[in-house]
Amino acid sequence: MFKSHVVSRRTFLASTSGTAGFLLAGNRGRPVGAREAAGEKLALEGGPKAVTLVPPTRPRWGEPELRQLEAMLRQNSLFYWDGPQTQLLTERFQEVCPVKYVQTCSSGTAALHIAVSAAGIGPGDEVITTPITDMGTVIGVIYQQAVPVFADLGANTYNLDPADVARRITPKTKAIIAVHLAGNPCDLDALKVIADQHNLILIEDCCQAWGAKYKGRPIGTVGHFACFSLQNSKHITCGDGGVVGTNDERFGPLLQKFGDKGGDRRKWGGFDAFATNYRMSEPQAAVAAAQLTRLESIVAARSRLGNLFTELIADAPGVVPHGVRPDDRAVYWFYMFRLREDALRCNRSQFIRAAAAEGANLIGGYIAKPLYQEPVFQNHGFFAGRWPVKEMGLTDMDFTKHSCPEAEAILASCVRVLINENMTEEYIRQLGAAIQKVARYYAV
Repeated sequence: MFKSHVVSRRTFLASTSGTAGFLLAGNRGRPVGAREAAGEKLALEGGPKAVTLVPPTRPRWGEPELRQLEAMLRQNSLFYWDGPQTQLLTERFQEVCPVKYVQTCSSGTAALHIAVSAAGIGPGDEVITTPITDMGTVIGVIYQQAVPVFADLGANTYNLDPADVARRITPKTKAIIAVHLAGNPCDLDALKVIADQHNLILIEDCCQAWGAKYKGRPIGTVGHFACFSLQNSKHITCGDGGVVGTNDERFGPLLQKFGDKGGDRRKWGGFDAFATNYRMSEPQAAVAAAQLTRLESIVAARSRLGNLFTELIADAPGVVPHGVRPDDRAVYWFYMFRLREDALRCNRSQFIRAAAAEGANLIGGYIAKPLYQEPVFQNHGFFAGRWPVKEMGLTDMDFTKHSCPEAEAILASCVRVLINENMTEEYIRQLGAAIQKVARYYAV
């Protein structure tokens, strides 16, 4: 899909020989003549800026959090078990993500590790996931001595391609971790069909996707597990924290023990499992519970503004907008589009520089490289420079030979735009105008 509209520069020049206004002056990416005459001169070249507004900043916390913290300070204990703040956070979380079993924890990474542990993932088991994600998505997999298997992505959704997921299933595959990157829901129905056909566990990494909906359903309710992050940069936060939930009776009773050193506090009688300590404290729960009262207004604004931005740049030359299904609600932890440099007379760095001059702050790329290209994967050096499951012959995975071509192309061509709930529609319109101005200026 991403390559279907490519027009080569040679083809374009051959078809437009004899026309004026598209001559190159001096360096690549600087057309002269017609565009300047039409008043479309880039700010980089001395023209007027497209973006004149500055988004307001507003405090992320205030009276609701203060009231909840004051209530917490009147408690006799700040421990999570039977804590009123933890109970309140759990109840409010269930309103957003209606799951029967909930465990609060110390981070989104912890939430994912709890899910992987509760699912029974063990040495040599394979877990299919995305190579464009935070390392926290796979830390729990590796600590369980399981093997991450990276599948390729949709060209403009940046989420798992179900067809490639299916191709990478082996007899060792036990689970799929679907990451709703940037708050854009994955194709959960397709992934759930694959999981059910192969008796796999589907874990939803919702860490960037608070309040997102898939076909009207809250994310986290289609898969077997829902994992959320409350880290400082997320839609809502308590500085650091996480929540994991499930409706599955097989796994629900296991969440607490795998977040609390392997013991079941409901029927304390020793340890029948081995786990780490991922507990959340009552002060964190108090802030998170208050933050949840803000969630809908935050994500509704981001969804509306992100969708508007898509409309504004949809026909910009050489620009491929973020791909969101019309019946989903994306909540835009960030917005990401791709550039088709073969359709532009500039590269990504030049595009971003020109946009910055217009007042549009864009960011080239996302993570530095797909996870499998990181040194720790290339060296298979997860535990003091070693990888026990490979040494024991439980896997023949060689990350130096791993490849996800579309994911690599995404990172080479993507541009991020920060969108938040404090921005106005007029600011987004100016931002869209800046993208259009730069794209049309450099269009082949």
